[in-house]
Amino acid sequence: MQPVTMEGSETKSSLDYGKPPWMFKGSALYQLHLVKTETARAFIPKEFKLVEAFGYTLGGFFLANYEDSPAGIFDELVIIAGIVWNPPTSCAWAARVLVNSEKACVHGRKDVGLPSQFANFTKRIAAIPATDKKRSRFCSFLSKIGMRGSEVNVKNSMDIQVKETKDGSRTAMDICSINLPAAAMEAPKNDAKKWIGPSLKLCLPSFSGRTEYNPHLLKYSCKIECRLRVVPPAKVMGPSEADNDKDERNHCISIMLSKPILALKFNRLKMTVEAPSIVAQ
Repeated sequence: MQPVTMEGSETKSSLDYGKPPWMFKGSALYQLHLVKTETARAFIPKEFKLVEAFGYTLGGFFLANYEDSPAGIFDELVIIAGIVWNPPTSCAWAARVLVNSEKACVHGRKDVGLPSQFANFTKRIAAIPATDKKRSRFCSFLSKIGMRGSEVNVKNSMDIQVKETKDGSRTAMDICSINLPAAAMEAPKNDAKKWIGPSLKLCLPSFSGRTEYNPHLLKYSCKIECRLRVVPPAKVMGPSEADNDKDERNHCISIMLSKPILALKFNRLKMTVEAPSIVAQ
């Protein structure tokens, strides 16, 4: 398969997104999961060879908060079905892209060939006691002898509930709830003590297209500059009401609920997205 330059790639994109490459700044969590091959296959074109072993491929999700972008401030959840082989490398395939920006949704659909949908992101900070048993026993002892009151070591976590909204519909459908541990949350800019990882530059190639909004098979790359570190995986919970239908939404939920194996935190993220190219068979 060879990429072919798309006609009109030098012109402005939909909704005045500007000329490519497109720049996004913020932070993100990239979490890799073991996804069942049969689940991933529901999204990936038949001509692609899935990178798999023992009935599983590498999928997961990319959860980002952009503070600066052509669409302004918005949140994005990219649900990754799996990895497909494209010699001499491999590329990720997105099963669904959920954003809370109409401008970003239209751009993703028409310009990048992504399966973008509008969604609501509801965030809630929760304070939870840290599991430091030695400290708790020591503070309790000091309290009993009257030296000082007991102290509780408290850390914050964040719950993010994602609900998809269909075009022209007011009904929001639950996709998942993601609990970010304190280590995976964005460090305050004035917190010089928190280590946010070494500087890194990398390129993430991806395939897209074959959607009702863009029928072409496309390939594009995301060039990333960030401070990267490994963090504890986020906990993902499914909708409160189960649905046994084998539709795309439920396959996406299955991907989100699959087993996490690695979580990477992208701090001070600067992501440059190149204009997609049409892949010739």
